[in-house]
Amino acid sequence: VIAGATSAMKLAREETFGPVAPVFVFDTEEEVVRIANDTEFGLASYFYTRDIGRVWRVGEALEYAMVGVNTGLISTAEAPFGGMKQSGLGREGSKYGMDDYLEVKYLCMAGIERP
Repeated sequence: VIAGATSAMKLAREETFGPVAPVFVFDTEEEVVRIANDTEFGLASYFYTRDIGRVWRVGEALEYAMVGVNTGLISTAEAPFGGMKQSGLGREGSKYGMDDYLEVKYLCMAGIERP
């Protein structure tokens, strides 16, 4: 846990896959969303609240493919897994993961007579 983290720190600018938790100080929801979105990565984000209104406001405003609220365990076989921004392209798992393997084709016919 790193207290007093700032946006200027390297750990705030990179995707960290390790046991590190920077703690940022903020005054408003708008400020914390701006701080959280100020990165080129967007795999997952997490926040804690008991306010259902805040869940929807912040959850929708965060530019991340996956958002965990009051939990750190958000990956399941039923949910799509993947990132936004520089955190990957496409999804794996669920029906959305299958979409990457499909080609959509539109076939329009007219003027065909019955045999």
